[in-house]
Amino acid sequence: MTDTHHRFLFDDMPVRGGWVRLGAAYREMLAQHDYPPVLRRMLGEMLAATALLAANLKFKGSLIVQVQSPGPLQLLVVESTDELGLRAIAKWRGDLPDDADLLRLASNGRCVMTLDPRDGAQMYQGIVAMESGTVAEVLEHHMQSSEQLATRMWLAADGEHAAGLLLQRLPGAGTGSGAPSEDWDRVTLVGSTVRPGELLALDGGELLNRLFSQEAVRLFAGHPVRFECGCSEIRVANALLLLGRGEIEQVLAEQGRIEVACEFCNRKYAFDRARALALFAQPEPAGTLH
Repeated sequence: MTDTHHRFLFDDMPVRGGWVRLGAAYREMLAQHDYPPVLRRMLGEMLAATALLAANLKFKGSLIVQVQSPGPLQLLVVESTDELGLRAIAKWRGDLPDDADLLRLASNGRCVMTLDPRDGAQMYQGIVAMESGTVAEVLEHHMQSSEQLATRMWLAADGEHAAGLLLQRLPGAGTGSGAPSEDWDRVTLVGSTVRPGELLALDGGELLNRLFSQEAVRLFAGHPVRFECGCSEIRVANALLLLGRGEIEQVLAEQGRIEVACEFCNRKYAFDRARALALFAQPEPAGTLH
């Protein structure tokens, strides 16, 4: 079954994991833009990785992972809610070689990870420099540097399906005897034997049985993953309010109406003069802009 995430735990060691495979949701996001092949793969890997990390959120809200750079890959953004609703966008310039890695495309860039709670709690943001060549390596480094959480992940995408496997050493593990460290080294070494074809073809149970047949592993029920864009007319209206009446009137004078297209899902919102100016008659915004 595609578009599914499973958590799993090792009974005899402080290590947790996750497995995800995307199909229809991945293809729906790709259909919104004409991405070159190398970006289709990278976007799939980032989608799988973000879903794996967002599945461990302890709050209602979103995880946003961004790669920003002055290089050919200017922006790559994937957002996942705590319920694994995903959306993504990428911006680039020029022709991108099919065999280019992330470090080459986003040279001198940075990876930004944002935790955005829905309950009004403070937003958290961690930033690391781009120093690795793959999506998995960049995010592993980010989790180690910003969260002090040992993380390994293996990702694959082919333009039709995307998949990923995550292992994380639980906080506090590794103190006292050396056994927890030995356990971590062993399971990550085994995880490193997984091949992209296996990630894309096998379901979670089959994959874990293949990799960790000598370990006691508990696989939990799957959770659906889907394409979900958070855009709405209320959010667009609030964005127009932030621009201010003067700027809106200038656009109306030039174009006669306001048209806004969501970059994530291509949905279009239109405000004629009467509707646009009526926004400024409201005592306050109708919702919260994120």
